[in-house]
Amino acid sequence: MPACARLQLMRTAYVRVCVCARACREDLWVREGKILDPEKLFFDEKAYADEQVDCEGSIVAPGFIDVQINGGYGVDFSQASEDVSAGVSLVAQKILEHGVTSFCPTLVTSPMDVYHKVLPQVKVDDGGGHGAGVLGVHLEGPFISLEKKGAHPERFLRTFRSGGPADLTQVYGSLDNVAMVTLAPELEGSQMAVKELCRRGVTVSLGHSVANLSQAEEAVQHGASFITHLFNAMLPVGPAPAPTRHWPMLTSCHVVQFHHRDPGIVGLLTSDRIPEGRSVFYGMIADGIHTHPAALRIAHRAHPAGLVLVTDAIAAMGLPPGRHTLGQQVIQIQGLHAYVEGTQTLSGSIATMDMCVRHFKHVSGCSVEEALEAASLHPAQLLGISHQKGTLDFGSHADVVLLDESLGVKATFISGQEVWRRKPQKKKTAD
Repeated sequence: MPACARLQLMRTAYVRVCVCARACREDLWVREGKILDPEKLFFDEKAYADEQVDCEGSIVAPGFIDVQINGGYGVDFSQASEDVSAGVSLVAQKILEHGVTSFCPTLVTSPMDVYHKVLPQVKVDDGGGHGAGVLGVHLEGPFISLEKKGAHPERFLRTFRSGGPADLTQVYGSLDNVAMVTLAPELEGSQMAVKELCRRGVTVSLGHSVANLSQAEEAVQHGASFITHLFNAMLPVGPAPAPTRHWPMLTSCHVVQFHHRDPGIVGLLTSDRIPEGRSVFYGMIADGIHTHPAALRIAHRAHPAGLVLVTDAIAAMGLPPGRHTLGQQVIQIQGLHAYVEGTQTLSGSIATMDMCVRHFKHVSGCSVEEALEAASLHPAQLLGISHQKGTLDFGSHADVVLLDESLGVKATFISGQEVWRRKPQKKKTAD
């Protein structure tokens, strides 16, 4: 009997992480880039595999999806370079080693000409041997709060001067390649913009905002579904407590003090005004710097199904400490911290997605399955693509990451094809 064309089998006693947060041992069948139902294959087609990949007891999980990454390896997505697509391709190739199979290149607040030059050059792409897939651009700003601008340059912030939808077109130009927009829902005209973006199929996120809970709930009722880096750059905020040996990384611009009378955007995690059948997701930068472990645990325990791990990585990711850029700002890397030069304002991270997964699991005490779903299933659900990505369900794209027991990445597959593998460590020889 001839073998099925382009059929692959990943086999030999590995753990399969399922969408139902359950681990099981079985084989994974792939053909033409998609995961197959083996029962139909055996009984209906009477077929067998023509290629087998021994996963050697690895944890097998859906490929990671990063919906907020500003750049890396010297590439800044918010810079209008001569060849923007080449920079996106470089990052797409490099992040394969961190288990990322799809991502949203993110632009921070920028001059209008940057949007008009960059956006037409960033094309949606399924990914493959050339790199992780591009799901569309995430535009973080410029329609954000002056009070919570963080590392975003004040001179380029915008309000909705023309009532909402017209401002979007004026500032961004075409939205054809845009997957997500972060805005502040308290800005006048923002609710019209939310409705227009959702009508066009763009995910709306709330962030860099002084909105109260009522304003945030109104935006969700109009279609918003995400919170950009929960706790960071939103109300209510107070002065930072003194650093301690257990938590020496606190900075005043990113410390949240929960206020019981109006929790602001954070209150969306337990709001009873979310439309029936809808979910609110929230991003967490689990790099050990942006969010105190206790705050991360609080968020996860309040709304575990909504947690989406993001790196918020900048151009300095993968490079030595020193001076780098984030859009129009100069960034200084000091150890694992990224600051706007001359300030103590945090400005993105230099973390990789696999680092965030490991840190999240460690400090939250969650299961392996929960940690992996926060980097795969939840971002896919957020973007409305969980029928294709973020799961190992039959019919899904075979974007897969192989992990060791410490959640280190061993290999990455896109559409069933191996696109990166960790080099085996050389054995030490006796003297």
